[in-house]
Amino acid sequence: MTKEPLVLGIESSCDETGIGIVRGNTLLTNTVSSSMDEHVRFGGVIPEIASRAHLDAFVPALQSALRDADVTLDEIDAIAVTAGPGLSGALMVGVSAAKALSVATGKPLYGINHLVAHVGVGLLEDSGIEGHGAELLDQLPREGLGALLVSGGHTEILAVRDITSDVELLGATLDDAAGEAYDKVARLLGLNYPGGPAIDNAARAGHRKAFNFPRGLSARKFMGTAENPGPHRYDFSFSGLKTAVARVVEGFEARGEEIPVADIAASFQESVVDVITKKAMLACQEKGIKTLLLGGGVAANSRLRQLAADRCAEHGITLIIPKLSLCTDNGAMVAALGARLVAEGREPSGIAFETDSSLPVTTVLI
Repeated sequence: MTKEPLVLGIESSCDETGIGIVRGNTLLTNTVSSSMDEHVRFGGVIPEIASRAHLDAFVPALQSALRDADVTLDEIDAIAVTAGPGLSGALMVGVSAAKALSVATGKPLYGINHLVAHVGVGLLEDSGIEGHGAELLDQLPREGLGALLVSGGHTEILAVRDITSDVELLGATLDDAAGEAYDKVARLLGLNYPGGPAIDNAARAGHRKAFNFPRGLSARKFMGTAENPGPHRYDFSFSGLKTAVARVVEGFEARGEEIPVADIAASFQESVVDVITKKAMLACQEKGIKTLLLGGGVAANSRLRQLAADRCAEHGITLIIPKLSLCTDNGAMVAALGARLVAEGREPSGIAFETDSSLPVTTVLI
């Protein structure tokens, strides 16, 4: 296999149909077709609608990606596809398409982990706003790369010793993920779906300290100490925060007063990003992590990007934040991880594997 494999990546875990093509560490194209507009009136992603949208979008997206990258299917060295986690029906559309392409072209197929792919995209050349991930990868010590993944369905801290085979889960949310909390609070405030961008925009005109909302799992009984860690030292919980916001909104409504949407949005957002970045810094310090990659859809949040940059600089940690176009689900991240698996000589998955909607982040290749 060439030292710089040409890999086609297919992503269909939720509402974006993504096709990406990567040569080695270089991104050639990233084509995304989103069905978001079809879900807005429901206030959330409807799995059946998402699955049907993937069916409609796949062939046009594939044709567009091949055309933009100026390559043919015959030139592709391997195909990578998201096998999980994600919505079952949506995953099956992408995986079925990938299997069909593999059989038709004879190209090896890699079923990969969606969450680890969010890390992989930050390691492409010139993919981030802080340094070049590809250049950093070879310089990292054994425990030198960490990842903070923040998305609609996942909020996790990872230690990545080998992105192709050794990923450790350090902490995760026990209930709502950050993105889910954003959506629910946006609904409480009468803001549009998706909640992440809506709250981020509203918060720009608000005061972060207007309301003292809770930071979940930050009490000593959960945190413990470095010598005697608590049960949830690196974990998150946002359900209590969501309830606290609801009580505040209900109070204003009961008094017949105007709800200060901007102040509540800013205070809520500060609670989320504060606890996320504090726990990430703690994990980095205690696990010897010198480089942190911020990934997932919520990584597009302006306050999270700013606070992560500030705190990483304060603690001497190198931060990689993918460009906005690479934060949300996309085929480029799947292709990027696939290219690393090919380059490392990992055995392909074949075509007999099944999708896994709850695939653990420790399983890189299915």
